[in-house]
Amino acid sequence: MANFSNPFRPGAGHTPPYLAGRSTERKEFLKLLEQRIILENVVITGLRGVGKTVLLDSLKPMAIEKKWLWIGTDLSESACISEDSMATRLCADLSIISSSIVVQSHKTQSIGFTNNSEIINKTLDFNTLLEIYKSTPGLSLDKIKKVIEITWKTVSQASGDQVNGIIFAYDEAQNLSDQAKKEQYPLSLLLDAFQSLQKQNIPVMLVLTGLPTLFPKLVESRTFSERMFRVLFLKSLNAKESKEAILKPIETENCPLKLSNESVDTIIKMSGGYPYFIQFICREVYDSFIQKIDNGENATVPVNEIEQKLDTDFFAGRWAKATDRQRELLAVVAELDCTDEFSVQEVSEKSKDFLSKAFGNSNVSQMFNTLISQGLIFKNRHGKYSFAVPLLDRYIRRENLKQIGSENYL
Repeated sequence: MANFSNPFRPGAGHTPPYLAGRSTERKEFLKLLEQRIILENVVITGLRGVGKTVLLDSLKPMAIEKKWLWIGTDLSESACISEDSMATRLCADLSIISSSIVVQSHKTQSIGFTNNSEIINKTLDFNTLLEIYKSTPGLSLDKIKKVIEITWKTVSQASGDQVNGIIFAYDEAQNLSDQAKKEQYPLSLLLDAFQSLQKQNIPVMLVLTGLPTLFPKLVESRTFSERMFRVLFLKSLNAKESKEAILKPIETENCPLKLSNESVDTIIKMSGGYPYFIQFICREVYDSFIQKIDNGENATVPVNEIEQKLDTDFFAGRWAKATDRQRELLAVVAELDCTDEFSVQEVSEKSKDFLSKAFGNSNVSQMFNTLISQGLIFKNRHGKYSFAVPLLDRYIRRENLKQIGSENYL
Protein backbone atom coordinates (compact mmCIF):
# COMPACT_ATOMS: atom_id res chain seq x y z
CA MET A 1 0.00 0.00 0.00
CA ALA A 2 2.84 2.43 0.80
CA ASN A 3 3.94 2.29 -2.87
CA PHE A 4 0.85 4.19 -4.02
CA SER A 5 1.36 7.96 -4.18
CA ASN A 6 -1.31 10.25 -2.79
CA PRO A 7 -3.40 11.45 -5.78
CA PHE A 8 -5.03 14.41 -4.04
CA ARG A 9 -3.62 17.91 -4.61
CA PRO A 10 -4.86 20.69 -2.35
CA GLY A 11 -3.37 24.02 -3.37
CA ALA A 12 -4.13 27.40 -4.88
CA GLY A 13 -5.34 26.68 -8.40
CA HIS A 14 -3.86 23.17 -8.59
CA THR A 15 -5.77 20.99 -11.00
CA PRO A 16 -7.44 18.14 -9.08
CA PRO A 17 -6.99 14.57 -10.25
CA TYR A 18 -10.65 14.57 -11.27
CA LEU A 19 -12.69 17.68 -12.12
CA ALA A 20 -16.12 16.99 -10.66
CA GLY A 21 -19.17 19.03 -11.59
CA ARG A 22 -19.05 22.36 -13.46
CA SER A 23 -20.68 20.84 -16.57
CA THR A 24 -23.30 23.62 -16.64
CA GLU A 25 -20.66 26.35 -16.58
CA ARG A 26 -18.62 24.65 -19.29
CA LYS A 27 -21.69 24.37 -21.53
CA GLU A 28 -22.42 28.06 -21.00
CA PHE A 29 -18.89 28.90 -22.07
CA LEU A 30 -19.18 26.76 -25.20
CA LYS A 31 -22.31 28.69 -26.20
CA LEU A 32 -20.46 31.99 -25.83
CA LEU A 33 -17.70 30.73 -28.11
CA GLU A 34 -20.29 30.50 -30.89
CA GLN A 35 -20.97 34.25 -30.85
CA ARG A 36 -20.33 35.82 -34.25
CA ILE A 37 -20.54 39.27 -32.69
CA ILE A 38 -19.30 39.37 -29.11
CA LEU A 39 -22.21 40.55 -26.99
CA GLU A 40 -21.32 38.76 -23.76
CA ASN A 41 -18.06 38.22 -21.93
CA VAL A 42 -17.54 35.98 -18.89
CA VAL A 43 -17.09 36.52 -15.17
CA ILE A 44 -16.32 33.44 -13.10
CA THR A 45 -16.75 34.21 -9.43
CA GLY A 46 -17.20 32.51 -6.07
CA LEU A 47 -15.58 32.03 -2.70
CA ARG A 48 -11.98 30.96 -2.22
CA GLY A 49 -11.54 27.23 -2.64
CA VAL A 50 -14.56 26.79 -4.88
CA GLY A 51 -12.48 25.99 -7.97
CA LYS A 52 -12.51 29.19 -10.05
CA THR A 53 -8.94 28.90 -11.29
CA VAL A 54 -9.34 25.19 -12.02
CA LEU A 55 -12.46 25.87 -14.07
CA LEU A 56 -10.69 28.70 -15.93
CA ASP A 57 -7.81 26.37 -16.81
CA SER A 58 -10.25 23.74 -18.07
CA LEU A 59 -11.83 26.25 -20.47
CA LYS A 60 -8.58 26.94 -22.32
CA PRO A 61 -8.41 23.66 -24.31
CA MET A 62 -12.11 24.02 -25.11
CA ALA A 63 -11.49 27.47 -26.58
CA ILE A 64 -8.43 26.34 -28.53
CA GLU A 65 -10.42 23.44 -30.00
CA LYS A 66 -12.99 25.98 -31.24
CA LYS A 67 -10.21 27.97 -32.98
CA TRP A 68 -9.83 30.73 -30.40
CA LEU A 69 -6.45 32.06 -29.33
CA TRP A 70 -6.04 32.18 -25.55
CA ILE A 71 -3.86 34.65 -23.66
CA GLY A 72 -3.81 35.93 -20.10
CA THR A 73 -2.38 35.50 -16.65
CA ASP A 74 -2.98 36.45 -13.02
CA LEU A 75 -3.75 40.13 -12.58
CA SER A 76 -1.31 41.36 -9.96
CA GLU A 77 -1.91 44.63 -8.14
CA SER A 78 1.10 46.14 -9.91
CA ALA A 79 -0.57 45.54 -13.28
CA CYS A 80 -3.61 47.53 -12.15
CA ILE A 81 -2.10 50.66 -10.60
CA SER A 82 -2.36 52.83 -13.71
CA GLU A 83 -3.75 52.93 -17.24
CA ASP A 84 -0.26 52.53 -18.70
CA SER A 85 0.47 49.49 -16.51
CA MET A 86 -2.79 47.89 -17.65
CA ALA A 87 -1.89 48.63 -21.26
CA THR A 88 1.58 47.18 -20.75
CA ARG A 89 -0.01 44.01 -19.37
CA LEU A 90 -2.21 43.70 -22.47
CA CYS A 91 0.72 44.34 -24.83
CA ALA A 92 2.82 41.69 -23.09
CA ASP A 93 0.03 39.13 -23.36
CA LEU A 94 -0.72 39.96 -27.01
CA SER A 95 2.93 39.60 -27.92
CA ILE A 96 2.74 35.88 -27.06
CA ILE A 97 0.55 35.25 -30.10
CA SER A 98 2.00 37.90 -32.41
CA SER A 99 5.77 37.91 -31.82
CA SER A 100 6.46 35.36 -34.57
CA ILE A 101 4.62 37.36 -37.25
CA VAL A 102 6.82 39.43 -39.55
CA VAL A 103 5.37 42.87 -40.23
CA GLN A 104 8.30 44.48 -41.99
CA SER A 105 11.54 43.37 -43.68
CA HIS A 106 14.47 45.29 -45.04
CA LYS A 107 17.83 44.40 -46.52
CA THR A 108 21.03 45.86 -45.11
CA GLN A 109 23.47 47.44 -47.56
CA SER A 110 26.67 45.65 -48.55
CA ILE A 111 29.93 47.16 -47.32
CA GLY A 112 32.80 47.54 -49.83
CA PHE A 113 33.26 44.70 -52.29
CA THR A 114 31.85 42.03 -50.01
CA ASN A 115 28.27 40.88 -50.13
CA ASN A 116 27.47 41.04 -46.43
CA SER A 117 23.88 42.21 -46.79
CA GLU A 118 21.22 40.43 -44.79
CA ILE A 119 17.45 40.47 -44.38
CA ILE A 120 16.28 41.94 -41.08
CA ASN A 121 12.73 41.12 -40.08
CA LYS A 122 10.65 43.22 -37.75
CA THR A 123 8.09 41.19 -35.86
CA LEU A 124 5.02 42.18 -33.88
CA ASP A 125 6.79 41.51 -30.59
CA PHE A 126 6.32 43.25 -27.26
CA ASN A 127 8.62 46.17 -28.11
CA THR A 128 6.79 46.77 -31.39
CA LEU A 129 3.39 46.68 -29.69
CA LEU A 130 4.61 49.06 -27.01
CA GLU A 131 5.99 51.34 -29.73
CA ILE A 132 2.58 51.39 -31.43
CA TYR A 133 0.95 52.19 -28.09
CA LYS A 134 3.26 55.11 -27.35
CA SER A 135 3.19 56.55 -30.87
CA THR A 136 -0.60 56.48 -31.30
CA PRO A 137 -2.11 59.94 -30.63
CA GLY A 138 -4.88 60.38 -28.11
CA LEU A 139 -5.74 58.97 -24.70
CA SER A 140 -4.65 55.64 -23.26
CA LEU A 141 -7.94 54.18 -24.49
CA ASP A 142 -7.22 55.21 -28.09
CA LYS A 143 -3.71 53.81 -27.85
CA ILE A 144 -4.56 50.35 -26.49
CA LYS A 145 -7.48 49.97 -28.89
CA LYS A 146 -5.10 50.63 -31.77
CA VAL A 147 -2.68 47.99 -30.47
CA ILE A 148 -5.41 45.34 -30.21
CA GLU A 149 -6.89 46.28 -33.62
CA ILE A 150 -3.52 45.96 -35.36
CA THR A 151 -2.72 42.72 -33.57
CA TRP A 152 -6.04 41.12 -34.49
CA LYS A 153 -5.78 42.26 -38.12
CA THR A 154 -2.24 40.89 -38.40
CA VAL A 155 -2.98 37.60 -36.64
CA SER A 156 -6.19 36.96 -38.60
CA GLN A 157 -4.47 37.65 -41.94
CA ALA A 158 -1.62 35.32 -41.03
CA SER A 159 -3.98 32.56 -39.84
CA GLY A 160 -6.74 32.82 -42.42
CA ASP A 161 -9.89 31.07 -41.22
CA GLN A 162 -7.98 29.11 -38.58
CA VAL A 163 -8.69 31.66 -35.84
CA ASN A 164 -12.12 32.83 -34.69
CA GLY A 165 -10.94 35.38 -32.15
CA ILE A 166 -8.80 36.12 -29.11
CA ILE A 167 -9.75 35.39 -25.51
CA PHE A 168 -8.13 37.52 -22.81
CA ALA A 169 -8.37 35.42 -19.64
CA TYR A 170 -7.40 37.00 -16.33
CA ASP A 171 -7.41 35.36 -12.93
CA GLU A 172 -7.49 37.27 -9.61
CA ALA A 173 -9.34 40.05 -11.43
CA GLN A 174 -10.74 41.40 -8.16
CA ASN A 175 -7.44 43.30 -8.01
CA LEU A 176 -8.76 45.53 -10.78
CA SER A 177 -9.86 48.95 -9.56
CA ASP A 178 -9.88 52.59 -10.61
CA GLN A 179 -7.77 55.07 -8.66
CA ALA A 180 -9.80 58.28 -8.78
CA LYS A 181 -7.53 60.11 -6.33
CA LYS A 182 -4.56 59.43 -8.61
CA GLU A 183 -6.65 60.09 -11.74
CA GLN A 184 -5.88 56.60 -13.00
CA TYR A 185 -8.65 54.36 -14.36
CA PRO A 186 -7.19 51.00 -15.44
CA LEU A 187 -10.46 49.11 -14.89
CA SER A 188 -12.46 51.60 -16.92
CA LEU A 189 -9.79 51.45 -19.61
CA LEU A 190 -10.18 47.69 -19.90
CA LEU A 191 -13.97 47.79 -20.02
CA ASP A 192 -14.20 50.72 -22.42
CA ALA A 193 -11.61 49.23 -24.77
CA PHE A 194 -13.34 45.85 -25.07
CA GLN A 195 -16.82 47.31 -25.36
CA SER A 196 -15.64 49.61 -28.17
CA LEU A 197 -13.71 46.87 -30.00
CA GLN A 198 -16.65 44.47 -29.78
CA LYS A 199 -18.96 47.15 -31.23
CA GLN A 200 -16.57 47.25 -34.18
CA ASN A 201 -17.09 43.48 -34.60
CA ILE A 202 -13.52 42.71 -33.58
CA PRO A 203 -13.73 39.22 -31.96
CA VAL A 204 -12.00 39.75 -28.65
CA MET A 205 -13.54 38.35 -25.48
CA LEU A 206 -12.81 38.94 -21.80
CA VAL A 207 -12.90 36.07 -19.31
CA LEU A 208 -12.38 37.41 -15.79
CA THR A 209 -12.09 35.26 -12.68
CA GLY A 210 -12.19 36.56 -9.14
CA LEU A 211 -13.79 36.78 -5.73
CA PRO A 212 -17.41 37.92 -5.33
CA THR A 213 -16.23 41.54 -5.02
CA LEU A 214 -15.28 41.48 -8.71
CA PHE A 215 -18.63 41.95 -10.44
CA PRO A 216 -19.83 44.81 -8.18
CA LYS A 217 -16.53 46.56 -9.02
CA LEU A 218 -17.21 46.16 -12.73
CA VAL A 219 -20.72 47.57 -12.44
CA GLU A 220 -19.55 50.43 -10.23
CA SER A 221 -16.94 51.36 -12.81
CA ARG A 222 -19.21 51.03 -15.84
CA THR A 223 -22.94 50.36 -15.51
CA PHE A 224 -23.00 48.70 -18.93
CA SER A 225 -21.01 45.85 -17.34
CA GLU A 226 -24.30 44.28 -16.27
CA ARG A 227 -25.10 43.75 -19.94
CA MET A 228 -21.54 43.05 -21.00
CA PHE A 229 -20.88 39.96 -18.86
CA ARG A 230 -22.40 36.54 -18.24
CA VAL A 231 -21.75 35.83 -14.57
CA LEU A 232 -20.99 32.24 -13.58
CA PHE A 233 -21.19 32.10 -9.77
CA LEU A 234 -19.60 28.87 -8.59
CA LYS A 235 -21.11 27.21 -5.54
CA SER A 236 -20.04 24.15 -3.62
CA LEU A 237 -20.45 20.75 -5.25
CA ASN A 238 -23.59 18.74 -4.57
CA ALA A 239 -23.44 15.35 -2.85
CA LYS A 240 -23.11 13.35 -6.08
CA GLU A 241 -20.35 15.58 -7.45
CA SER A 242 -18.53 15.58 -4.12
CA LYS A 243 -18.64 11.79 -4.02
CA GLU A 244 -17.13 11.64 -7.51
CA ALA A 245 -14.36 14.06 -6.50
CA ILE A 246 -13.54 11.79 -3.57
CA LEU A 247 -13.73 8.36 -5.22
CA LYS A 248 -12.68 8.88 -8.85
CA PRO A 249 -9.00 9.70 -8.10
CA ILE A 250 -8.64 6.50 -6.08
CA GLU A 251 -10.34 4.44 -8.79
CA THR A 252 -8.24 6.01 -11.53
CA GLU A 253 -5.01 5.24 -9.72
CA ASN A 254 -6.24 1.66 -9.24
CA CYS A 255 -5.34 1.91 -5.57
CA PRO A 256 -6.41 -0.97 -3.31
CA LEU A 257 -7.56 1.62 -0.74
CA LYS A 258 -11.34 1.60 -0.36
CA LEU A 259 -13.47 4.15 1.48
CA SER A 260 -16.68 3.09 3.17
CA ASN A 261 -19.91 4.97 2.57
CA GLU A 262 -19.63 6.28 6.12
CA SER A 263 -16.15 7.69 5.45
CA VAL A 264 -17.29 9.31 2.19
CA ASP A 265 -20.29 10.89 3.94
CA THR A 266 -18.01 12.22 6.69
CA ILE A 267 -15.68 13.82 4.15
CA ILE A 268 -18.57 15.42 2.27
CA LYS A 269 -19.97 16.83 5.52
CA MET A 270 -16.59 18.15 6.66
CA SER A 271 -15.80 19.74 3.27
CA GLY A 272 -19.17 21.34 2.68
CA GLY A 273 -18.71 20.33 -0.96
CA TYR A 274 -15.93 22.86 -1.55
CA PRO A 275 -13.34 21.40 -3.96
CA TYR A 276 -10.30 22.73 -2.08
CA PHE A 277 -11.49 21.24 1.21
CA ILE A 278 -12.29 17.93 -0.49
CA GLN A 279 -8.70 17.78 -1.77
CA PHE A 280 -7.27 18.83 1.61
CA ILE A 281 -9.31 16.38 3.65
CA CYS A 282 -8.90 13.49 1.20
CA ARG A 283 -5.13 13.96 1.18
CA GLU A 284 -5.06 13.68 4.97
CA VAL A 285 -7.48 10.74 4.96
CA TYR A 286 -5.47 8.91 2.30
CA ASP A 287 -2.20 9.21 4.24
CA SER A 288 -3.90 8.26 7.50
CA PHE A 289 -5.66 5.22 6.03
CA ILE A 290 -2.54 3.94 4.28
CA GLN A 291 -0.53 4.17 7.49
CA LYS A 292 -3.18 2.46 9.62
CA ILE A 293 -3.82 -0.31 7.10
CA ASP A 294 -0.08 -0.99 6.82
CA ASN A 295 0.00 -1.28 10.63
CA GLY A 296 -2.99 -3.62 10.64
CA GLU A 297 -5.28 -1.07 12.32
CA ASN A 298 -8.88 -0.16 11.54
CA ALA A 299 -9.03 3.05 9.51
CA THR A 300 -11.52 5.80 10.29
CA VAL A 301 -11.58 9.44 9.26
CA PRO A 302 -9.57 11.41 11.88
CA VAL A 303 -12.04 14.30 12.03
CA ASN A 304 -10.58 16.25 14.95
CA GLU A 305 -7.00 16.03 13.70
CA ILE A 306 -7.95 17.15 10.19
CA GLU A 307 -10.07 20.03 11.49
CA GLN A 308 -7.19 21.20 13.66
CA LYS A 309 -4.78 21.14 10.74
CA LEU A 310 -7.29 22.85 8.45
CA ASP A 311 -7.87 25.54 11.07
CA THR A 312 -4.15 26.21 11.30
CA ASP A 313 -3.40 26.09 7.57
CA PHE A 314 -6.46 27.82 6.14
CA PHE A 315 -8.48 29.80 8.68
CA ALA A 316 -6.14 31.08 11.38
CA GLY A 317 -4.33 33.62 9.19
CA ARG A 318 -7.58 35.16 8.03
CA TRP A 319 -9.10 35.15 11.54
CA ALA A 320 -6.02 36.98 12.86
CA LYS A 321 -6.99 40.03 10.80
CA ALA A 322 -10.06 40.68 12.96
CA THR A 323 -10.06 42.66 16.22
CA ASP A 324 -11.70 41.28 19.36
CA ARG A 325 -14.84 43.34 18.78
CA GLN A 326 -14.98 42.25 15.14
CA ARG A 327 -14.67 38.65 16.26
CA GLU A 328 -17.63 39.13 18.59
CA LEU A 329 -19.63 40.42 15.63
CA LEU A 330 -18.61 37.53 13.40
CA ALA A 331 -19.45 35.08 16.20
CA VAL A 332 -22.99 36.47 16.20
CA VAL A 333 -23.17 36.04 12.42
CA ALA A 334 -22.01 32.43 12.79
CA GLU A 335 -25.01 31.76 15.05
CA LEU A 336 -27.62 32.95 12.53
CA ASP A 337 -30.02 30.33 11.22
CA CYS A 338 -28.65 30.96 7.71
CA THR A 339 -25.09 32.19 7.20
CA ASP A 340 -25.28 32.04 3.40
CA GLU A 341 -26.76 35.53 3.37
CA PHE A 342 -27.42 38.01 6.19
CA SER A 343 -28.38 41.64 6.71
CA VAL A 344 -27.29 44.38 9.09
CA GLN A 345 -30.67 44.24 10.83
CA GLU A 346 -30.53 40.46 11.34
CA VAL A 347 -27.08 40.62 12.93
CA SER A 348 -28.03 43.56 15.14
CA GLU A 349 -31.12 41.74 16.43
CA LYS A 350 -29.23 38.47 16.96
CA SER A 351 -26.53 40.23 19.00
CA LYS A 352 -29.16 41.11 21.63
CA ASP A 353 -29.62 37.39 22.35
CA PHE A 354 -25.93 36.71 22.95
CA LEU A 355 -24.07 39.83 24.03
CA SER A 356 -24.39 42.10 27.04
CA LYS A 357 -23.23 44.93 24.80
CA ALA A 358 -25.29 44.44 21.64
CA PHE A 359 -24.47 45.97 18.26
CA GLY A 360 -26.58 48.76 16.80
CA ASN A 361 -27.33 48.93 13.09
CA SER A 362 -24.81 51.71 12.47
CA ASN A 363 -22.09 49.78 14.35
CA VAL A 364 -22.74 46.65 12.31
CA SER A 365 -22.74 48.60 9.05
CA GLN A 366 -19.44 50.33 9.82
CA MET A 367 -17.76 47.12 10.94
CA PHE A 368 -19.03 45.27 7.89
CA ASN A 369 -17.27 47.80 5.67
CA THR A 370 -14.00 47.12 7.50
CA LEU A 371 -14.50 43.36 7.31
CA ILE A 372 -15.10 43.64 3.56
CA SER A 373 -11.75 45.38 3.13
CA GLN A 374 -10.15 42.56 5.16
CA GLY A 375 -11.65 39.96 2.85
CA LEU A 376 -13.76 38.25 5.53
CA ILE A 377 -17.21 39.14 4.17
CA PHE A 378 -18.61 40.65 0.98
CA LYS A 379 -21.74 42.50 -0.06
CA ASN A 380 -23.72 40.76 -2.77
CA ARG A 381 -25.88 42.22 -5.52
CA HIS A 382 -29.01 42.08 -3.38
CA GLY A 383 -27.58 44.37 -0.71
CA LYS A 384 -27.01 41.57 1.76
CA TYR A 385 -23.77 40.13 3.08
CA SER A 386 -22.08 36.74 3.03
CA PHE A 387 -18.90 35.21 4.40
CA ALA A 388 -16.07 35.59 1.87
CA VAL A 389 -14.31 32.51 3.27
CA PRO A 390 -16.07 29.13 2.90
CA LEU A 391 -17.03 27.36 6.13
CA LEU A 392 -15.77 30.29 8.20
CA ASP A 393 -18.88 30.03 10.37
CA ARG A 394 -17.90 26.50 11.45
CA TYR A 395 -14.39 27.63 12.29
CA ILE A 396 -15.71 30.54 14.36
CA ARG A 397 -17.96 28.24 16.37
CA ARG A 398 -15.06 25.87 16.99
CA GLU A 399 -12.87 28.76 18.17
CA ASN A 400 -15.49 30.03 20.57
CA LEU A 401 -16.08 26.60 21.99
CA LYS A 402 -12.33 26.28 22.63
CA GLN A 403 -12.07 29.63 24.37
CA ILE A 404 -15.17 29.87 26.49
CA GLY A 405 -16.62 26.38 26.62
CA SER A 406 -19.82 24.96 25.26
CA GLU A 407 -21.84 25.55 28.43
CA ASN A 408 -21.48 29.34 28.40
CA TYR A 409 -21.29 29.90 24.67
CA LEU A 410 -20.90 33.59 23.74
